[in-house]
Amino acid sequence: MKFRSDPASIRGSVAPVVTPFTAGGDVDLDALRGLVRWQLESGSHGVSLGGSTGEPGAQSAEERIAAMEAAAEVVADRVPFLPGTGSAKLEETLRITAAARDLGADAALVITPYYARPTQEALYVWYTTVAREFPDLPIVIYNVPSRTAVDIDPDTVARIRRDNDNVVGIKETTKDFEHFSRVLQKCGRDFLMWSGIELLCLPLLALGGAGFVSAVANIAPRAVARMYEAWTAGDTETALDLHYALHPLVDLLFVETNPAPAKAVLEKRGLIPSGHVRPPLVTPTAAGLAKIDAFLAQGSDLLAKELYHR
Repeated sequence: MKFRSDPASIRGSVAPVVTPFTAGGDVDLDALRGLVRWQLESGSHGVSLGGSTGEPGAQSAEERIAAMEAAAEVVADRVPFLPGTGSAKLEETLRITAAARDLGADAALVITPYYARPTQEALYVWYTTVAREFPDLPIVIYNVPSRTAVDIDPDTVARIRRDNDNVVGIKETTKDFEHFSRVLQKCGRDFLMWSGIELLCLPLLALGGAGFVSAVANIAPRAVARMYEAWTAGDTETALDLHYALHPLVDLLFVETNPAPAKAVLEKRGLIPSGHVRPPLVTPTAAGLAKIDAFLAQGSDLLAKELYHR
């Protein structure tokens, strides 16, 4: 919890690490620890867990908490730790968020409740309830309408922020880039914002964003971290070079539903023993694997600079 008292220090590339499973489908905590160590060695500025890329909906609360404990043990306050703690159920969200607080998380990433399609008033009540239950824990709203079927309105974000001092930021995973700008305009430029849309990560920095929680950091963490560092150092050309070089790897991630393609690459590269995903997802089809290999070939120059061979 080294960074909990200063959430503005949670900046740069916060890697949303996949949750490895064994070939039999069990959570593989040893493989998870290895992935978190690799992220730290690769220069990621923070670690997240349990967002969409982590398949939280396919895990029990107990499994999610065990994974958070394993990740926090490896992170050991070296970089900010921002686990996803939300679910479709309030009781479960509070339970997982309490566990994150107790194990030393620097902030909790709380997804908008999915499937139920709550109104804007219901979203306000939801986040206010969570924030007031944990007044000393920074809360980050996680807006991902493609997964949840609900989009939190900028006015609602501003209202939540105004009434809850510990709601410090938002992870925006919407392709409506105007939404990004309107949230910052209404909440103030000191409100922290991370992009969850890979190709909007660099553009967000121009608006004053804090960084990104980008799934492509699972397979190219050094490049994603360097893109942020280049931008903040004023090296716009290098940042742009990396942004465009990452395009085929971004396309790779979404050949089939994320995180199945990312896990296939991590298995192929020897970073996890199995690329297993839990139902309702499946591992990539033969046609999908062919597309993944084609995108890997296009991104080979960038991947050659990653620390796959440790």
